[in-house]
Amino acid sequence: MPDEISPPTGWAATVLRVLAVCGYGMWMLLGLGLALGVYSNGRGESLVPLLVGAVFASLGPLLASVGVPELRDWRGWRLDSSLRPSREALLAMLTYLPMLGVAALARGDNDFWATRLVSAVLAACSFACLVYAARGQRPRRRGGLAGQLPVDRVITACYGGGLWLLLCVVSQDPLVRTGTTRMWIIGLLLLALLLGLAEGMRWQSVAGPVRSAPRRWQRRFMAAVLTYAVPCLGLLLTHYWADARWLVLLAALCCVVGRSIELRLFEAVSGR
Repeated sequence: MPDEISPPTGWAATVLRVLAVCGYGMWMLLGLGLALGVYSNGRGESLVPLLVGAVFASLGPLLASVGVPELRDWRGWRLDSSLRPSREALLAMLTYLPMLGVAALARGDNDFWATRLVSAVLAACSFACLVYAARGQRPRRRGGLAGQLPVDRVITACYGGGLWLLLCVVSQDPLVRTGTTRMWIIGLLLLALLLGLAEGMRWQSVAGPVRSAPRRWQRRFMAAVLTYAVPCLGLLLTHYWADARWLVLLAALCCVVGRSIELRLFEAVSGR
């Protein structure tokens, strides 16, 4: 018996999926922060994360539209063979409308009622897109935790997107040491804990295939270090580092790599 089953997608497609989740997570957190009036003031503070999230969310359809091998399918829609998008792809595209609305309405103080309303719509659409995307990603082995995949995906989006959103905030003010930034760091540490618990419970449904292959344990340990240990350590050191941008960038990149490794490994052992 081979040591592991080849996952259905390549590394490029997996990384793009993780980046897309981070992009929608950035939009969801930014929209929620603007709607509640707790996000930093300033037009640039809103436009930069909107742009970064748009790049992450748009890489998949752009590469699929030019026919890159293994990337021709985007959210169940074959762009090179069908003009009718899938429901998931249509929902993902509709999320761009409130994103553009927030970009047009964002001002220095962000207290305008229309800005808060459109921001709330952006957060709701991003949340719906994340939950609906998890609908078709249940493992074939029906464990008791299959229904928790949407929750796991939303937590992943908040954690990964939150790291990139914090990077955008810190990059515009490298010496920022405000109480708001500290609350962001505390929130990200709590999200890392919740995501670790959710992933641990989800892996219980495929514990048998993982135990039978020691290499899988090694890869999962590597994924956990990159997803949780390195980012959390980097966040804790930001208050003692002269320029926190590089620590937060390292945390965000390690999170993407770690989540990509774990996603491919889970797909392999769950037989999707």
